[in-house]
Amino acid sequence: MSLPAGSQPSRVADLTRRQRRKREVRDRIVDAAVRMFESKGPQATKVDEICELADVAQKTFFNHFPSKQHLVGEIAATFLQEFFGDIAELRAGQKTAAKRLTALFASLADRCEEAGPMHRELVLEMIRSSHQSRHEAEQTHVIHDAFRSLLQDCRDQLRTDQDFETLTEMVVGTFYVLMLNWVSLDEYPLRERSIAAGRFLASSLTKK
Repeated sequence: MSLPAGSQPSRVADLTRRQRRKREVRDRIVDAAVRMFESKGPQATKVDEICELADVAQKTFFNHFPSKQHLVGEIAATFLQEFFGDIAELRAGQKTAAKRLTALFASLADRCEEAGPMHRELVLEMIRSSHQSRHEAEQTHVIHDAFRSLLQDCRDQLRTDQDFETLTEMVVGTFYVLMLNWVSLDEYPLRERSIAAGRFLASSLTKK
């Protein structure tokens, strides 16, 4: 049976409205979560508190996020997206491998200081779950690829006695160590250690 004239465009319009409504509800949940996390921290915040502030039912929450951990991961991922933007700028502005590495870890310190205490917990939760789901495993690959791209452009300036992937993993590993120390240790001197790490890598991974 054919549809009455004009029915198909109406259904398309309705679908667009449903998608927009779904996006609005999801954003409201995320905004409420950020406010609760800033107030109580991610671990102490309960799903029903987020739902109450967002004015949604728990069923609605779980339609958008399988667990609070997934919500934490999405919010924490914004931190990484900003950092990836820094990497893109470094690729465009810094031509030598040594300068890219020192600037990279100085930028990391800037981002962490701007993020503040809430994001320390968010990043810790993200790292803890980095191998617990397919999504987080994919995110780990994205992090690796971002660092790899930073070095790829100036690959000819790097040491030749080690393969390129090993050198890339040294940079990625340094990033994770700094992040874990920052989120786990009170009074960790992140800026000092980040700058020292950048200088060490610049000296150790590049040709003399």
